[in-house]
Amino acid sequence: MPPSARYRPDPRFLALGDGFADVVAPARFPVHLLRHRDDRWAARIGLDSLSDAEWERHFARFEPLPGNLPEPLALRYHGHQFGSYNPALGDGRGFLFAQLRDAVDDRLLDLGTKGSGATPYARGGDGRLTLKGGVREILAAELLAARGVDTCKILSVFETGERLWRGDEPSPTRSCVLVRLSHSNLRIGTFQRHAYHRDVARLGALVDYAALHHFPAARRGDLAGTTAALLRLVVERAAATAAAWTVAGFVHGVLNTDNLNITGESFDYGPWRFLPAYDLGFTAAYFDETGFYAFGRQPSAVLWNLGRLAETLLPLAARDVLEDSLGAFEPAFHAAVRRAFLDRLGLEPRGDAADDVVMDACYAFLAARRLDLDRFYFDWYGGEASAARALAGPAAAHYVHPEFSEVRRAWAEHLPAAPERLAHSYYGGDAPCSLLIDEVEALWAPIAERDDWAPLAAKLAAIRGVAALHGRDPLQDMS
Repeated sequence: MPPSARYRPDPRFLALGDGFADVVAPARFPVHLLRHRDDRWAARIGLDSLSDAEWERHFARFEPLPGNLPEPLALRYHGHQFGSYNPALGDGRGFLFAQLRDAVDDRLLDLGTKGSGATPYARGGDGRLTLKGGVREILAAELLAARGVDTCKILSVFETGERLWRGDEPSPTRSCVLVRLSHSNLRIGTFQRHAYHRDVARLGALVDYAALHHFPAARRGDLAGTTAALLRLVVERAAATAAAWTVAGFVHGVLNTDNLNITGESFDYGPWRFLPAYDLGFTAAYFDETGFYAFGRQPSAVLWNLGRLAETLLPLAARDVLEDSLGAFEPAFHAAVRRAFLDRLGLEPRGDAADDVVMDACYAFLAARRLDLDRFYFDWYGGEASAARALAGPAAAHYVHPEFSEVRRAWAEHLPAAPERLAHSYYGGDAPCSLLIDEVEALWAPIAERDDWAPLAAKLAAIRGVAALHGRDPLQDMS
């Protein structure tokens, strides 16, 4: 069956010309066992009508989609990794497979892969992804989307029948290939590569491409003006994502410049964690011994990376204008944190200083008590409208502490944003929908031990239920 009428192929990347990617061949896998297919997002891009056999041909064998890129493209980029520049990077185990339009908002979207085989940038790696890594990517993207974080979507995962050896998993371990859907695969490191080679023409081409296809509001009559406007919009988008991570209690783990794209979606979920308790020093990666990318350092890490992007654009625009664009980060971050915080707490914004007072009081309390962030948001969704429920719950001892009286005074004048949600069975339950590391391991264990995917399916259903309750189901946009 061909794709539906909503399928709108739009392979624009080739228009950039040479020097941006390498044509590569996908790996050939022993088996193709479909483990995950997101038909909600497939529907938005017109691929839900594909049969299982067609899905396998396109997303495990990587036969081109109709009217799309004729061959996979491993994208070229560089990057700062934990502050050190590395010019040997690029798509090492993934490629750009297709580009198409979103049927809802007409955005250009990229389909990229992970675990699809070694490329010229594999640096000695096998180009594969572990099945556990694929499961972790699914979980991270699903819960982040449910919490209102701009994230890539995991469209497909096939188990591929190979045995992999890894130092951070019991080995041999199972393998998979993943397809993710995102707004763009252009990373900060993409610009860094061409700045490193002093290739001003290709830098200009990247700016034009990004403005045309991702930030049309940045387009000006001249390249310098477009460059400065583009940087400002990228800064604002990145600030919003960093703010959303803060409110979600999410720790990415590896915020290198090659892991930040210009459209702000978070992606590449390796050693991610959600906070077990509010702790600015919490780190996700076992190898981050100095806390380089600790939870509380994520906003400054993102800003530092944006500074590296601004440096690459110096041949195209004046320094003072680029610095002015960078200066948009802090006010944008603060405004986005406030919006996301009130949204997650279910309170109507007042639009004045009272909003900051609520946020500051809550974070001071959370830091002092080292409280479970998910539990706090769950218990007090809607503010005082949830008082009886919160004070009868398992964290009640925290809420009768004298320090909490300041929090309740701060939000006393804020109305609940959606009081009808409190009647939902989710808020009548015992616990929030969360994903601490112990639960992630518990979801993986039955898959590893007896190939039992039922607990994972149940968890994804629960997460999607929370997303729908809070108006974040991708199919709701199509109604």
